[in-house]
Amino acid sequence: MFDNCYNGKTVLVTGHTGFKGSWLTAWLMRMGARVVGFSDMVPTQPALFDLLELSGQIVDIRADVRDLDAVRRAILEHRPDFVFHLAAQPLVSVAYADPVSTYTTNIVGTLAVLDALRSVEWPCVAVMITSDKCYDNVEWTWGYRETDAVGGKDVYSGSKGAAELVIKSMFHSFLTPEKSSVRIGVGRAGNVIGGGDWAKDRIVVDAIKSWQTLTPVTIRSPNATRPWQHVLEPLSGYLALGQSLAENRTPSGEAYNFGPSGEQNRSVAELLDALYANWGKEQSFAPYTVQGQSMQEAGLLKLNCDKAMHALKWTPTLAFEETAELTAQWYHGVIVGRADPVALTSEHLDRYLALANERNKIWMT
Repeated sequence: MFDNCYNGKTVLVTGHTGFKGSWLTAWLMRMGARVVGFSDMVPTQPALFDLLELSGQIVDIRADVRDLDAVRRAILEHRPDFVFHLAAQPLVSVAYADPVSTYTTNIVGTLAVLDALRSVEWPCVAVMITSDKCYDNVEWTWGYRETDAVGGKDVYSGSKGAAELVIKSMFHSFLTPEKSSVRIGVGRAGNVIGGGDWAKDRIVVDAIKSWQTLTPVTIRSPNATRPWQHVLEPLSGYLALGQSLAENRTPSGEAYNFGPSGEQNRSVAELLDALYANWGKEQSFAPYTVQGQSMQEAGLLKLNCDKAMHALKWTPTLAFEETAELTAQWYHGVIVGRADPVALTSEHLDRYLALANERNKIWMT
């Protein structure tokens, strides 16, 4: 995979204890990378990070990403070949409850990583992960492109838009190829689902918790449409971007969208129906009920991924139905079937890679 570029390399993953970070860590280890994780805590209980018993298999650093000295020490001590910056406050609801922590984590944390990278004197690739919510969403029907305006009306979107401005200004001020040995890329993705997410106020997690007790999940916006994608989809994009930067095939300092094809956008109601159809045989209850909306949320948001397709030769692997199937089967297998999460997660990674190979994804070579 990825022309074997991660095998034997040291990879620093910030936010490695989170949902996406845990999947990325497991995948990097599968490819023979030495993973150095940097995170202040395990964010949920239960957590995929704990279920996969990753702590004992990697260098597990616990520190706040806003702590510049700690970030710099980790980078200078371990001299990573790749950095994937995922550490963030990722929840819209938490952003409303605690805007200051959201802004500082997502902005100052990003700044701390970039400033620490100024000290790097060896070849290094840094992939900075933001979000599709970084765009100034005006509810239009076509996908947002990397050149569209960033910003947002809510705290979470604003923090991600601001992080993008920090990345742009730090790159042009200190990290251009003329000034630095670090090559920078930005990955934008969102609405990521899949087995092992336990964060609060996320639609899939809320549904799984309700369905465990054979009760409908309560939702706010059944018609809100999102580009739902399995967690391994954007991760394959981030890894492809890292490879392309390491091989000097794409310019440093540019952003890329990673998401499903436009026709795969689905409403919240459609997502729940698809998950419910794969939720075993205990379907004796309605999948959801609707209550009033309590906070501002985008009704429509999708990405244009043409740039990733042309520059990185990256396209998504899974159909929407496969994404829903894998997600529901993981939770049902672990919660109801008492499956070993390590074995099941490895099996799902195998299935994804087999489909990517079957569908001739270029990063499989």
